[in-house]
Parts: sequence; structure tokens; C-alpha cells
Amino acid sequence: MFRGVSVDATVPDTRELRIAAIRLVAPPYAVVCNASASWLHGVDSYRPSGRFDLVPSLVVPHSRTRVTRSDVRCRQAIIPDADIMDIEGVLVTDPTRTASDLLRELRPPYALAAADGLAHAGLVDPIELWHYVARLKGYRWVVQARRLADLVEPDTESPGESWTRLRLVDAGFPRPVPQYSITDRHGREIYRLDLAYPELRIAIEYDGREFHTDQQDAAHDEERRVQLRDRWGWRTVVVDRNSIFGDDPAFERQVGGLWGRTPTLPRQW
Repeated sequence: MFRGVSVDATVPDTRELRIAAIRLVAPPYAVVCNASASWLHGVDSYRPSGRFDLVPSLVVPHSRTRVTRSDVRCRQAIIPDADIMDIEGVLVTDPTRTASDLLRELRPPYALAAADGLAHAGLVDPIELWHYVARLKGYRWVVQARRLADLVEPDTESPGESWTRLRLVDAGFPRPVPQYSITDRHGREIYRLDLAYPELRIAIEYDGREFHTDQQDAAHDEERRVQLRDRWGWRTVVVDRNSIFGDDPAFERQVGGLWGRTPTLPRQW
């Protein structure tokens, strides 16, 4: 499950199992936080490089002693009782506090993807999260959290869409519409776009490794995009993880060319 706690691989992964595993390493007064709390809430908010870190994150109030055992990561922080919930005897930051912590402490693209994921799962209301973060004082990196809280979008269906949307906003473009539906004259959905600027018929599609890497997937994607262009007049910009996280500004310039405007460069992350 994580460092120091193992389980038979045939046991189904459930929240009850995750709670039982956390209970073995977290003392009763410690609160599960950050990506570990999101994991208990059922949302994977680990950044790609941290997905196999396998060290639970805990927080304790300043009045309590930090947990020093090697199989957990623990910090002290201001944590009101209202930010804590009890799940089967384990203290966990509630989803709004969890999203707020992740917005402050993760790198911007991963932070936004984490908050988007919690909102998409129906655990966080973006407006409540915005007001929660706006009230924070004395916390590190709260300026980042306030900026990102304004961008949280529940309709986002993958981290790649969150990363792409943030890249567009950082380049000075308006927020695109997520999961935009194109319908026929009978109102039936025929295409769903990851991100779109409907007024200009610009589609931005994020091709993740899981569903867009083999030859059959690539052929299907290309056929779909040709139909979008020839039948419906949409222009499509396709990105992947390398083009979003790399140094090449070709993505921003391509979108800027379709918009007829110069993107803000250089990239900030």
C-alpha cells in the first residue's frame, strides 16, 4: 500500500482498505493531508513523479509533537477543527482544506489538476474553495493558491486537460470551454472536445499516453479531426505531455496564430 504496509495483491482496493492501512502508521491525533488525504477521498492527486513515493503525508497542530517515524511525512500547521473530518476513526483534512493545501504546495499544473479532480468528483465546490482560499492569511504560497482557485473547473476529466488549460491562460488566452459538445441538427452529441473556443471553432485536444498511443487510436483520432475540419469547420491543436511541459513554445504560437494574437512568453513553468 505504501512504505511499511503491505497487502495481498488480490485484495480489492477500497476506501476501507486504504483507511485500515493509514491507521497502522498514523497516530490518533495526526491528520492525513495533501495527496494522501485526496487518495482517501477517492481522488488520485499525486504528481506523476510522486505517485510511487509511497509515504503518507500527515499534519499535526502546532501544539502537538510531529510524528518522526521514517515511514510517514509529517509537518506542523495551523489546522482548525472545522477543516478536519473523521473517516472510520482516522482524521483527514476535509476535501476543501485538502484542495487548498494542494493548490498552495504543489507545482502549479499539478496543483490545478488536483483541485480539478476533487471538483470533478463532486467533493469540492469551486466557489466555496475560492472563498476558503481568499480568507487564508499567514500561509506559504497563498498567492499561487488564490490565482489557481479562480481556475478550478469541475468539468475537467483528466490532469492533461488541467495542464493544457493552465498553459493557455498563462499565455494570455481566455479560459477555454472544457468538454465542449458538438451536436447534430437533432441535438445528438457527435463529438466532445477536451477544450474549445467555440466562437472561433478552435479545438484543443490533449492526447494522453493511455488512450492515444497505439496505431489504432492514432488512426481514429486523425479521422475524427479530419471530419471536424472538413464537415464542421473546426481547427484542431493537438498536444501531449512533452509539448505542455517542454521548453518549446510551439503550442502557444500555434494557438496564437489561430487567434490572431501574440501569446505571452516565455513560459513560466
